[in-house]
Amino acid sequence: MKFEEFKLEREQSTWENKVDYNLSESGVHPRTLSELFEPEFVDQINNTELTYGFTEGSPDLRKSIASIYSGATKDNVQAFNGSAEANMVSIMTLIEPGDEVVYMVPNYLQIYGFARGLGANIKTFKLHESLEWKPDLDELKSIVSEKTKLICICNPNNPTGSVLPKKMVEDIVAIAESVDAWIIADEVYRGAELNHKECTSFWEPGYKKTIVNCGLSKAYALPGLRLGWSLSNPEYIKQCWANHDYTSISVGRLSDLIASHVLHPNNRMNTLDYIRKQLAINLGLFQDWVTGFDGHLNFIVPEAGAMAFVNYDWSINSSDLITKVRKEASVMLVAGDWYGMDQYIRFGYGAKRSHLEKALERITPIFRSL
Repeated sequence: MKFEEFKLEREQSTWENKVDYNLSESGVHPRTLSELFEPEFVDQINNTELTYGFTEGSPDLRKSIASIYSGATKDNVQAFNGSAEANMVSIMTLIEPGDEVVYMVPNYLQIYGFARGLGANIKTFKLHESLEWKPDLDELKSIVSEKTKLICICNPNNPTGSVLPKKMVEDIVAIAESVDAWIIADEVYRGAELNHKECTSFWEPGYKKTIVNCGLSKAYALPGLRLGWSLSNPEYIKQCWANHDYTSISVGRLSDLIASHVLHPNNRMNTLDYIRKQLAINLGLFQDWVTGFDGHLNFIVPEAGAMAFVNYDWSINSSDLITKVRKEASVMLVAGDWYGMDQYIRFGYGAKRSHLEKALERITPIFRSL
């Protein structure tokens, strides 16, 4: 096995903590325990023994996660150290060398690189800006075949912030079912919808070969917990639990406790409502800033998440442009060509409002000079 460099993660890991302002993140800026919780729960956290806990996730955690999805039970859930581990274990569980994987692009490219490293044959289907970053399902139908083992989706999408409507989710499931393929749906931005209406999960059509991977890092603004999960049929969950024994074994005890609380039906919407409010405020600020460049910057307004995928018309490579911004303004952005799409930049607008304002002020004279 040989894994190609994960360009986005390598660049972020190298620079995100060395700049004054980081706009490369795609989630809302996280809060502290004392900001998030009542003193009684903070005391409970402080007095929890730091044991290994449950390797599959505690019953309370898995019940809280299952409550998000209609008809799910704790037997449909496996907890992981972030949605990235859920994605990795999914590929370890499903993919053998030579298997055909159909992959949505643009997309977070972790599964793409990991599956290629395991010897999978990757085919891609596109989201089209002319369709407001939705796919042409005729294109998807033309790509899948009897050989297709897996179709990979990111919904809501990274980096565009687009959301698939319910009918399109159902149609994609029908396409997968027609060739007996699995679906992995990365839904880590689900819950961060700007219209306050939670989008259709790929769990909802009820196709047995569906795996929904999600976590607390983006829509819940709790990346430091490194808490994710897979949702699927009980047979698959048992398989991925066995493979989890070879990776990190279990999630952190405090992460399990906090996630159980945050995702409990009595608490979950409080977190999501806060996130959506912050997103709406910051998106308005960002839109006003973009309009000041006389059409040189354009983007489809995101439907979910804290990121905007912005097209620019200056004759400069996107990696060169974000390097220029980093060196001259100490602001970190994401280059479109890290997704294989030059002439785009991903802006994370989920930072603290004051930081977002200052970062955009620093970027302005650089863009003006172009």
